[in-house]
Amino acid sequence: MPRVRVPATTANLGPGFDALGLALELYDYVSIEEAPELEITVQGEGENSIPRGPDNIAYRAAAAVYARVGRKVPGFKIAFENHIPVARGLGSSAAAVVAGLVGANALLGYPLPQEELVSLAARLEGHPDNVAPALLGGLVVVVLNGQQVYYQRLDPPPGLSLQVAIPHFTLSTRVSRGVLPAMVPVEDAVFNLSRTALLIAAAQAGDLELMGKAMEDRLHQPYRLRLIPGMPYVFEAALKAGALAVTLSGSGPAVIAFCRGSLPKVGKAMKEAFEEHGVKCEVKELKPASQGAILC
Repeated sequence: MPRVRVPATTANLGPGFDALGLALELYDYVSIEEAPELEITVQGEGENSIPRGPDNIAYRAAAAVYARVGRKVPGFKIAFENHIPVARGLGSSAAAVVAGLVGANALLGYPLPQEELVSLAARLEGHPDNVAPALLGGLVVVVLNGQQVYYQRLDPPPGLSLQVAIPHFTLSTRVSRGVLPAMVPVEDAVFNLSRTALLIAAAQAGDLELMGKAMEDRLHQPYRLRLIPGMPYVFEAALKAGALAVTLSGSGPAVIAFCRGSLPKVGKAMKEAFEEHGVKCEVKELKPASQGAILC
């Protein structure tokens, strides 16, 4: 019975909206095997909210692999042991999709190459900036062009540490994307394009200071302010405490501070700023995950 370990992810990294993702050392574990009928169990994060029927996204992913290779879709027994908070911007749904794909591919003897798993994951999830690093690990640049996915994986720069403030409320991607404008000024588009390019160059060079300077955004974070109480104050507190940069993690509400080495005072400052605005949260110190989904 395959047991898949899948990392959490943080998408966008500020300016790289829908194009950048980073795997994190926080994991879900999903076991999958064929069974006479569908049986899903969940322990940990999301145990009271994750669907147990055919709408479960790990099941849908596993079924997609079987259908892709022309095999009849069986029932499955799927067991989740979840540590990634659900609907907080840390890639929990991407992790479930990837676990279903990798587990089903293993059950069938690995008929699908990695490239096809990335493509299937992007179609199922809709946003490849989470599923690509969940599959591949590291820092991933990804482009969805119709049905084709182009991507490049990079090793995370050494010395990077992350303080993650995770509010005790959920925020769906649908709601968070719903506040974004259909059109943006050209100068804002150029602002983000230039910083995304600089961010990738700095990451490749291992220049954490320059990475931090490149992680500004005008395309999505300003529009999401009203969805996350105290967000600008949390950003300010993280920077004053020594963070190189601070961004929303994916569509939020988690806020992630990028630091040189371990800086727990940054996490403490973010937590205090959230609580001053009536938001309880927990803080995790994480590192980038070089390894994506694996069987364990």
